[in-house]
Parts: sequence; C-alpha cells; structure tokens
Amino acid sequence: MSAHEQQSFPEIRESVRRLCADFPGTYWQELDRDRTYPTAFVDTLTREGFLSVLIPEEFGGSGLGLGAATAILEEIHRSGCNGGACHAQMYTMGTVLKHGSAEQKAAYLPKIATGELRLQAFGVTEPTSGTDTTRIRTFARRDGDDYVVNGQKIWISRAEHSDLMVLLVRTTPREEVAKPSDGISVLLVDMQQALGNGLTIRPIRTMLNHATTELFFDDLRVPAANLIGEEGKGFKYILDGMNAERILIASECIGDGRFFIDRASAYATERSVFGRPIGQNQGIQFPIARAYVQLTAAAEMVNKAAAMFEAGIPCGTEANMAKMLASEASWYAADMCVQTHGGFGFAEEYDVERKFRETRLYQVAPISTNLILSHVATHALGLPKSF
Repeated sequence: MSAHEQQSFPEIRESVRRLCADFPGTYWQELDRDRTYPTAFVDTLTREGFLSVLIPEEFGGSGLGLGAATAILEEIHRSGCNGGACHAQMYTMGTVLKHGSAEQKAAYLPKIATGELRLQAFGVTEPTSGTDTTRIRTFARRDGDDYVVNGQKIWISRAEHSDLMVLLVRTTPREEVAKPSDGISVLLVDMQQALGNGLTIRPIRTMLNHATTELFFDDLRVPAANLIGEEGKGFKYILDGMNAERILIASECIGDGRFFIDRASAYATERSVFGRPIGQNQGIQFPIARAYVQLTAAAEMVNKAAAMFEAGIPCGTEANMAKMLASEASWYAADMCVQTHGGFGFAEEYDVERKFRETRLYQVAPISTNLILSHVATHALGLPKSF
C-alpha cells in the first residue's frame, strides 16, 4: 500500500476492497456479454453506505467529503470493478444537497441514502449542443403548477435504472437573455411517473456497458415544486456538480491505472520467455515504471482538486486538470498493460481488454481533453477565447 493510500481513508479503502472481492472478473464478464446492469453490485454498495457518503448524517448519510468519495471510486476501479453504474449518485445528489429547498432535501435525501430512491441520471447533453451546454434546446414552459417539457437528450447513462433524474432545461429562450448561461433551470424528474407520460427512453448500444440512452420529451409535465433553486439560475448549480463529477471521474482513472499497473507487474514477474521473466527486460519494465510515475503525479493533482472542492475554494481549473492528467495516465497504463500481456491482453478472462475499453471513455467524457485545454488556456493563461 502506498503512502498516499495509508494517509487517505485506509479503512474505507479496505472495506471497498473486501466488498469488490465478491464481484470478480467473471461477474463483470457475464454482464458485459449480456449487456445487463450490475444490480447486485450497486445494491451492495448502497446497503453498505458507500453511495451515501456525501449525504449529511441528518439525512441518513455519512457526512464525509469528496476525498472519501474519491477513495471509494478509486478502490472500486483498482479492484477490477466499475463505478460507472452508480457514480452519478454522488455528484448529481450534490445539486439537491447544495441548491434544493429544505422540503426537497427532507423528501429525497433520506430515501436516496437508504437506496429506496436511485438518483443516477443526469440529463444535460443534447444531440445539437454537445458540450456547449448553453445551447441546449430542451425547453420547459410554465403552465400553472407544472412545467411542460419538450426536447431531447443523448448519452444519458442509467436512465432506465434511476428513479430520479436531474434535468437541465431552458426556461427562457437564449435570444432573450443577457448571457447565454442565463435562463437555464434544473428540474428533478420522477422517472417512474414520467415514463410513458411524455418521456421515451431509447437505449444506445456502445462499446461500453454503461446503460447509455437517448431521451425524448413530448409535453412531459413536471411539478413546479420540483424546480431546484431559482428559475433561470440552473447553469451555475450544474457547474458545482460538474466539478465534483470531473474529480470523481479522475479518481476512477487513478483506480484504473493502478489496476493496469498491478496486473502488468504481476504478469511480467510470472511470465517467462527465453528462460527469464519478461519483467527482467527493460523494454517491459520501463513502460510499467513510466506508467507508475505518471499515475502518481496525476493522483496528486486529483487530491489537490478534491481538497479545494471540500474547502469551498473555486476549483474549476484544478478539477479539469486533474481529470485530464488522470485520464491520460490511465490510458497510457492501459495500453502498456495490453502490450505487456501480448495476445493474452485481448482475452476476456484476463479482464484487461474490458478495463481497456472502460478507461478510454474518459478522454471523451464527461469533458473532452481539447475542451479542458481550452479552459486552461483562457482561464489560467488569459489567452483569447477560441469560440
């Protein structure tokens, strides 16, 4: 165990490792083949309180900070499991926690903590807007005590396995606001009530088993009481969640990277060719060592961003840098691990190819590397905006 792990929630890490031992590679391989949701895994994480770690104790959670959440997700991924089926609950719940009314917190947070309600869906991205969130077209028109929602979302994971969804909509047309980020609101959608009453969910098959979907809204009525915060101020509410999302995803990348390094080191020690362990050859050991160096540096950036987030210090740039460094370090480690295993790296039973596919996502989502570089260029270096 590294010094970082010894100082950062060792009891939580050990508990997560024990839990994950009950969900070995064969469990995930079967799910992958059948394209099914890891219900048993998510239920176990919920029952053991890991998904409610950020919920205050008064609402039935642990009341811990983002650092504890990053430790949980890192260990899930290092153990060969995948937090993608449930990680959204950690950051989407923050929108309710930080900006919801007292009534909304009391109504939803205790049930999310126990698992009675699942808050896994985060409805932001649209086909025509991509990562330019201010150009979303899904519109919510106020009609008495309801909002009537029309529009479309895409790349929304876990929608079929969520009781609630945090939904970003326009409530004022873009051409009628002073700033593009104005006039955007957040609604909390009851998915069971909405399905078949204006909401249609269409699964999208992807290279990852992330239960990814496309959503269509046709005159979906959402109670006005489900508005989170003030109408038209939703963009800034979502930014808080996005910073947490990027830091948590970065911690998953660190876990993935450690998985690849662990597997490559073990294989290079055990595998003999030409009468000697392949790990004795510098052509094998140097890439493993480089992966370790890069991942260790990225982990420090993740820790810094998480500490700033917990302290309430603006950390948009740090969250972005952490996500970029961690995703690139994990991808280098993934490629190294496949190369170390040779042909066996492509075999399902080794789990390397599955994790290889999983970690590739993180240079594309939740924000692409190019957009991170654009953010750093304009926000940290003062360069002129390119779009």
